[in-house]
Amino acid sequence: MTTPESPSPRAAAETKPQSEDAAPRALQRAFAAIVRWRWLVLALYALILPPAAWMATRVVQDNAIDRLITTSDTDYVRTREFEQVFGSGEFAVVLAEADDPFAPAVLERLDKIERALKDVPRVEANSALSIFRRAKAGFEATPESAAAFRAFVGGTDLFKKQGLAGDGYLAIALILDVHDTAQRRETLTAVQRAIDAAGGAGPPLKALRQVGQPYVNKYLDDDMQRGGPRYFGLFAVFVVVLNLILYRSARTLVAFLATLGTCVALMMGYIGATGGILTIVSPMVPMTILVTATASLVYLQSRFVERPAGRDVDEHQVFSLANKFVATTASIFATAVGFAALAVSDIQPVRQMGIWVAVGLVGTWIVVFTLFPALQKVLKTPTALERKVAAAWFLRLTAGLPRWSYRYRWPLVLGSLALSALGAIALFGLPGVVKPMQLLTNPVEYINKKEPLFKDTQLLAEKLPGLSVTEIWLKSSSVGAVSEPDVLQGLNDFHKALEGDPQVGSAVGPTTILRMMRYIGGAGDKFPEDAEELDALAGDLESLVPVDPMLGRFVQKHSLSQTHFTILSKATEHEAFDRLEKSIRGHWDAAVQKNPALKSFELRTAGMAPLQARVSQSLVPTLVESFELTVAIIFVTFLIVFRSGAARIMAMIPSLFAILVMFGVMRVAGMTLNVATILIASTVLGTSENDQIHFFYHFQEGRKTGSVEQALRHTLFVSGRAIFFATLINAGGFLAFGMADLPPIREFGLLSALAFVLSMIADFTALPAALWLVFRQKPDALSAGTGDTAEHATT
Repeated sequence: MTTPESPSPRAAAETKPQSEDAAPRALQRAFAAIVRWRWLVLALYALILPPAAWMATRVVQDNAIDRLITTSDTDYVRTREFEQVFGSGEFAVVLAEADDPFAPAVLERLDKIERALKDVPRVEANSALSIFRRAKAGFEATPESAAAFRAFVGGTDLFKKQGLAGDGYLAIALILDVHDTAQRRETLTAVQRAIDAAGGAGPPLKALRQVGQPYVNKYLDDDMQRGGPRYFGLFAVFVVVLNLILYRSARTLVAFLATLGTCVALMMGYIGATGGILTIVSPMVPMTILVTATASLVYLQSRFVERPAGRDVDEHQVFSLANKFVATTASIFATAVGFAALAVSDIQPVRQMGIWVAVGLVGTWIVVFTLFPALQKVLKTPTALERKVAAAWFLRLTAGLPRWSYRYRWPLVLGSLALSALGAIALFGLPGVVKPMQLLTNPVEYINKKEPLFKDTQLLAEKLPGLSVTEIWLKSSSVGAVSEPDVLQGLNDFHKALEGDPQVGSAVGPTTILRMMRYIGGAGDKFPEDAEELDALAGDLESLVPVDPMLGRFVQKHSLSQTHFTILSKATEHEAFDRLEKSIRGHWDAAVQKNPALKSFELRTAGMAPLQARVSQSLVPTLVESFELTVAIIFVTFLIVFRSGAARIMAMIPSLFAILVMFGVMRVAGMTLNVATILIASTVLGTSENDQIHFFYHFQEGRKTGSVEQALRHTLFVSGRAIFFATLINAGGFLAFGMADLPPIREFGLLSALAFVLSMIADFTALPAALWLVFRQKPDALSAGTGDTAEHATT
């Protein structure tokens, strides 16, 4: 049997229901007023934009790990309280490598570097050489002094345990008292100048490596500032090219660009006005605004250009705006509320991103339905009657999709369900078979693997005891408790237990400083056990805390009631830190049981390692809770917009299919979840559901007077091309992030683009196929018993 000829685009247009011309009169009057008062609208935006742009310039970038935690978080508050007692700072290491690190020429270079660093504001430097210099009242790089220093370092294991000396290297530990991006950049620049002025990394050194938290933060700050213009520049080029290809009008392009620029300026102005600080995930905020606004403009303009012959252009503009108002409004607000669901996250940038995008999308909705119509009228953007639009081939393609999707409805639906199930297993795992997807929050993992900083950090991870800092804060209500002999003995027992723990790289505390003082004084590096020696040591502690800077960093100066141990470890993820913390508390309980004098102390953990672990711990709730809320909110939106129960459920099929398959691709490609990729599910669901809202809005519009096939043809004619190009815009916008140097941002861009394309494919395949199954109808020719009935009998 022969297949009936697919209807032409013109024929497809004729399938639209006559009732669609009856757009709500109230909306038509409102849009008629906006168009009529277009110059007043433009004047209002001209007044608003300058202050918004000025506020946008106040927004700064800071990618420090503590920016990822909400300020109300327990670990964050505890760390800030700890810093008020003992001071704050970011930890870094300058490590000098040489064949013989104790050679006079090497020590001379290291001595010059450390002296230069001590003159840099906000920098505290400490090394085995500086300790030797204080002990011997000076240092000169002579063979005799070099030999004495070699013997001094080799006479104890204190320096090796602290990572200050090892095979082939000597290290300088730095604490930078910096609190924002500007201070960090200024201080690290001064550090580099000091190192260069002292001779730098040249011979006799083999290498001079600089690693640690401030270097990672500065790298992330610099990369985000460099990458931002590139990401958005690429998106602008994409919009220009796509707009000219699709609408072939410079005037339409100007209307698009002016509207998009206004949307972003208002959103960034809001961030600046509220004191917002951009972080590693913040570029997604303006990009989400841009792609959502652009997609909305494509829907409006695509409806506008399809002006029937004989209809007045002003009348058609008002009609097209009113006709697309409900679907566009529903899609924008569903996206806004979906992103607002991210406010449940304990990760500060994720929470801010959700709120910023939600507020920005409300502003976008206002701009799209006020500024854009005014620009359409002022610029006289042409319709298809004045200038033929592109992609007529797409209309011919979609005309045949309804019957094709009917023929392959079962394979399409079952195949999409199977792929979705595999994606769910890739994300959540299968007990006893597949482990859940791995989570990473170590900032070092955000660095390009080809960068020297990443290579140096990985190399030094094998030499140093670790770069993850945990502070063990011990608080007592008794004044002078730290200087009690029994307490000092108990602290030493606790310290020895920490040093013997394989999870602990190094532990430095008050007993470390006291042992070092005894070693310098010639009494050996062993902690005294004799009662008289302990009494004498306690007296020394009381007298030295106010004057010795090193001891003062570990014991509260005024009341001597608080102290702490600084632990360096390799615990960077939640599970590793959880094991470390349990081990720490186990050692403390054993020390208290052995030394009852410690009972007055309360143990708390603070520092960057707990904060980093908190980020890791918060990633899964961020993914699950925000995703569940987004699904629920969008479902409620569909409940309001659509009457059909089937539509409410099936409208989410393409987005869920795309998200789950995307996670499967992540698993196959060996990618991991991080602070950026964790956002893909909510981002894609919140953005791609726009297509499904427009799809079902016009499907129901077609079902009022037609069959399923007629409704599908009407839907694809009215919104199919817009869905196709809106998807290209969504995918192209996020694909710009694929050019990023930072792996999380690059992966976020590539995976988001893939998910948008998968969602569009499902829009045109699995979704129509599911509709055929739910409504239990056949194509019109088959229902009438004509055409290729026999051919389809087996389907």
